[in-house]
Amino acid sequence: MKSNKEILDKFGELLINGVFDNQISFINNSVVDLAKTKGYQNLFTGMNQDQKSEIEFYTKELLKGCLFDTLKIFEENDQFKLIYEEDGKQVDLNKISEMLKAEPIIEGGWIERFSKELNK
Repeated sequence: MKSNKEILDKFGELLINGVFDNQISFINNSVVDLAKTKGYQNLFTGMNQDQKSEIEFYTKELLKGCLFDTLKIFEENDQFKLIYEEDGKQVDLNKISEMLKAEPIIEGGWIERFSKELNK
């Protein structure tokens, strides 16, 4: 079986690439392209780069908060589990992490290490 660190890192990579990056990739588009998106013309038309940077920051904060609050459910409710299984053996991710909810957002955490969209 993989080590606890390997298990957490793999889950973190999947979570960040599959959730955080998938969502943040939209806001990483250019203002010109975003202004052409149906439903967002009023928001992005005429937006300058400073305003766009603020929207990017706000979006990242919302996504970080969403990941934190989602993982918090597993920390605070024992009846819900995140289980890794390999060769018939199971590990509860909450039990192998000191604070699962903070893993994405701490310094050197999953977002910093695994996001492909963060620094585009």
